[in-house]
Amino acid sequence: MSGFRRGIRLGIDVGKARVGVARCDPDGMLAVPVETVPRSDTSVERIAELCGEWEPIELVVGLPVNMRGEETLSTTDARQFAAALGERTGLPVRMVDERLSTVSAHSALRSSGRSQKNSRSIVDQVAAVVLLQHAIDTEKSTGNPAGAIIETSEEHS
Repeated sequence: MSGFRRGIRLGIDVGKARVGVARCDPDGMLAVPVETVPRSDTSVERIAELCGEWEPIELVVGLPVNMRGEETLSTTDARQFAAALGERTGLPVRMVDERLSTVSAHSALRSSGRSQKNSRSIVDQVAAVVLLQHAIDTEKSTGNPAGAIIETSEEHS
């Protein structure tokens, strides 16, 4: 565990209809589902409440890029959502490549016997778990946090 920063993190999988939230323990042993937040004008506020409850050291938000690593409309949406979270919570927000996290989540749910229709309510949480676990594993294996911290106007005040 060379260079792993101890502390709880929240993983956030931003979607058009729902936002999956996961968390890890302070030692980064395991990422677990927390909640699926409906995407609305109150999504950022609900995640801020979860931050108050879990007291994370940072937020890890999925950066949806296409398979070639290029940005899409979803990338812009996730960046804006992440910036709003950073400004609302005052926490560092780290954007991490999430290619295949939703695909991995669907695959894991299918292999556990759940249909795609029956998984809709939790697939976003599972995608957030996959994303967060990847970020934790990356930091533990390299000693460097995954992804990149985004700038928010809070940091410039």
